[in-house]
Amino acid sequence: MVFHTEQIDKEKSTIAILILAAGASTRMGTPKQLLLYQGRSFLQYITEMAIASVCQPVVVVLGANAEQIYPQIKQLPVTVVNNPNWACGMNTSIKSGIELLNNLPQKIEAVVITLCDQPFVSHQIINQLVDAYYSTKKPIIACEYGGTLGVPALFSQIFFSELAALKETSGAKRVINNNLNQVFSIPFTLGDIDIDTPKDYEQLQVFLQKSMLK
Repeated sequence: MVFHTEQIDKEKSTIAILILAAGASTRMGTPKQLLLYQGRSFLQYITEMAIASVCQPVVVVLGANAEQIYPQIKQLPVTVVNNPNWACGMNTSIKSGIELLNNLPQKIEAVVITLCDQPFVSHQIINQLVDAYYSTKKPIIACEYGGTLGVPALFSQIFFSELAALKETSGAKRVINNNLNQVFSIPFTLGDIDIDTPKDYEQLQVFLQKSMLK
């Protein structure tokens, strides 16, 4: 049976979404969370996509430049976690988010982990992860792009302790690769595009302009 996300009562959702946005954007030279995209900042865009999905609650982890970035989402219905250890790596942001989910009064059976620098993540992609989770019964649902598996990805609660225990600069991809026999993937060709440098951002503008001309 295929489970469709429109059947999910968002108010009763047991699948959270965790947006990792704590990095310092050192390669960009300016907080990429604040770069303009589709008429708003990158962070506001991905947060709105998360809110539009079936996932609830929406948790955003901030760290570097948090005071500058927070106003972008302060009016949105999200929970914000400040990660004081952001400089130690993405694993600390994942741990901060998982700890919050573990302490919520409601049952959280899974979490979608996503970043703020993949501009083509949409609420449809997020919902496809949830659909696949229910229809395949696989505990990890990952996006497939560029010959690899990565985020956005959904992890069952049984992996929360492994996610929280990631070492050094490891990200969620480590958990995916450590448990490939328990992974189902969905295609997300544009997931290969992420924005790390000014050149990446320039190429994104060119790509978007060409797309509009078609």
